[in-house]
Amino acid sequence: EYFSQSAQKLSFYSWYGNAKLFHFHVPEDTVLLRWLLQASRGKGPECTSMEITVHFRHGAPPVINPLGTRFPANATVRPSYNISITLSSALQNTTFVNVTTPAAGDWFIAAHLPEAAGRIEVKGFSTPCPYMFQADMFVLRLTDMPVLEPGVPMPHTVVSPAKPLHVKVFVPKHAAGMRFQLSSCVTSEQRACAVRVLLGSITLPQSFQKVLTCTGSINCSLALESPPWEKWLQIMVESLGTANASVSVEMLASFTVCRPGSTSSFLNFISLNQSQAGGRPGAAGSSAPAAGEAPHNTSGQRSSCLQSQPVVREDLDVVSVRYRLLNGPSVPVNALSPTLLLLNLNTGMDSGGALVVNLLLNKTSVSLANATVVACVSAASPVLSLNATRNCSTAFSQGYPLSVSTSSAEAMLIVLYPQTDDWFVSLQLLCPKGQGDCSTAEAKVTVFSYLTPCFNDCGPYGQCSLLRRHGYLYAGCSCKAGWGGWSCTDDTKAQSVGTQNLATLLLTLSNLMFLPAIAVAVYRFYLVEASVYTYTMFFSTFYHACDQPGVAVMCITDYDTLQYCDFLGSVVSIWVTILCMARVKKILKYVLFVLGTLLIAMSLQLDRRGVWNMMGPCLFALVIMVTAWVHHGAKRKHCYPSSWKRWVFYLLPGITLAFIAISVYAFMETNENYYYTHSIWHVLVACSVAFLLPPRDKHKKPWAWSQKLTCRYQICQNDREELYAVT
Repeated sequence: EYFSQSAQKLSFYSWYGNAKLFHFHVPEDTVLLRWLLQASRGKGPECTSMEITVHFRHGAPPVINPLGTRFPANATVRPSYNISITLSSALQNTTFVNVTTPAAGDWFIAAHLPEAAGRIEVKGFSTPCPYMFQADMFVLRLTDMPVLEPGVPMPHTVVSPAKPLHVKVFVPKHAAGMRFQLSSCVTSEQRACAVRVLLGSITLPQSFQKVLTCTGSINCSLALESPPWEKWLQIMVESLGTANASVSVEMLASFTVCRPGSTSSFLNFISLNQSQAGGRPGAAGSSAPAAGEAPHNTSGQRSSCLQSQPVVREDLDVVSVRYRLLNGPSVPVNALSPTLLLLNLNTGMDSGGALVVNLLLNKTSVSLANATVVACVSAASPVLSLNATRNCSTAFSQGYPLSVSTSSAEAMLIVLYPQTDDWFVSLQLLCPKGQGDCSTAEAKVTVFSYLTPCFNDCGPYGQCSLLRRHGYLYAGCSCKAGWGGWSCTDDTKAQSVGTQNLATLLLTLSNLMFLPAIAVAVYRFYLVEASVYTYTMFFSTFYHACDQPGVAVMCITDYDTLQYCDFLGSVVSIWVTILCMARVKKILKYVLFVLGTLLIAMSLQLDRRGVWNMMGPCLFALVIMVTAWVHHGAKRKHCYPSSWKRWVFYLLPGITLAFIAISVYAFMETNENYYYTHSIWHVLVACSVAFLLPPRDKHKKPWAWSQKLTCRYQICQNDREELYAVT
């Protein structure tokens, strides 16, 4: 069978949202999985050699760390399986990855480019090279795989080494162990067989496939502890003999089933109804035990191999689940048999968050000093022998250990992107030797477990973003203010509070450089232009006060409104300044003011960060200005403006400042130097406006008190407007 997904454009890596995710589902009875990975790049001169990193994982998106940052405390991270694909001189690269006997279920692929350079590029000034990546999946599965029934010997024949034998066996619930036995193994030449048996499926990044080699022996066996519950287990038998010899074998699978302790389902049901009813006095179920007092049978506990506590799954939101114990937040834990909690994470939409398990020991409930409660959090099957081993390993997976004691009464575990499966929390009491009767000891542990999109909501210096790939949702943290890591807890490059305050002050107070431009505009009777500069100064100040990544933030309204008003004011300021320099008729100037502002507002709504939103009005206004100046020069029969002082002391400095400002804005800004390079942009633009504004008309005098006569007569003067007046 063949499965394909559309190609995606790769991005340079700065956070998990830059990695492009591919989600596939491998069907049951698959014996061979082949990935076809196709990477390509553009043909332009901006395209260089590039290395693409591809990560694989079964059950959940891969947990990656290309930047080498720190993960949050108490988080367990296992490195992902990855390969590198290099695009050098060739425009395309095709790579195959084969996986034999893969595990059925969800498989994920994440691809990304190297670390981002951090340079802020203006959209339209440069054309980034497109790097494309596509993943296709081929699977080969058997349509009629033989089923090995537990306790029933099954004879089979391996035809040749090139054609291995595939069988499967179903593991029942509560299976504590499995024993696989190979007997009556002979070749067609009546010699002792040489075969290799592979039990289990391959999962990435880690594979716990068991290998049993039988060479020169008639009978051989393999014992497995805690096989995966309620799943099909693949078994592959391949011959190690000659090519022409067939091998006859007889296989037998037997299970050891663990009988769980009995709990009162009726009391649990009443307890659930009582908790949902809010515990009203006199309500039905008032005879149920109080919270924290688990109804259990003492004799049943002592004779069973595990005590299962009922857990209710409560869905709160997307990738957000809370698990609530039916018998109260605390569970009894003894030394004879483990206490088991089932956390259901098998909906297929739970693997995109973080599973948090928190244990809190009630110190007063521990009857023996120095006793320890050990716990194992595992997927697919629980750990049932905590007293014998503490590595929390099952037959085909590795769990996560936890422990609490009177000296350390709290423990937390964070599983990032937990795989889709049933998860189990096993708890058992371990007593030190020579300190009383451990069989009667008991401890109470409060268990809090929940699934959240982002642990701790990414903290104060991060933003939790919900990402989507087709119908699959997963979450990631986007960090700011120099913080990094999976949950924005790595402060290696973090900005101090003083640096954050300095950045906010620079970006906001640098807008006060518009005050000289406003004063010049008012002094020269350009009141409309002065109003536009005031608008730009106000919204640019409060936009940058709201745009800060750290704690020095103040937003007078929503962020999107402030950003739009800042961009609009910046472009309109350039528009009205150049039109004012053109010295066209007032009625035409104001018509262009209004019409241009409306068009700029429309273009910013379409694409706020496009370079032509600024360059388009600038170029059009420059065409109008040059045309007007040529007209004035032809009419006056000399260069316009005619004064060399105007050129040397005003126009040339203003144009120079404007070009420097554009260069800083377009080519020098990065994420690290943004707060002072963008402040320089504010200062240069404001100063260039003050230099470029034309002088006032000759007949208009500066602002002054009106002249008054003692005889109460008012001197009148002719205010006829002289067009195109220039000093």
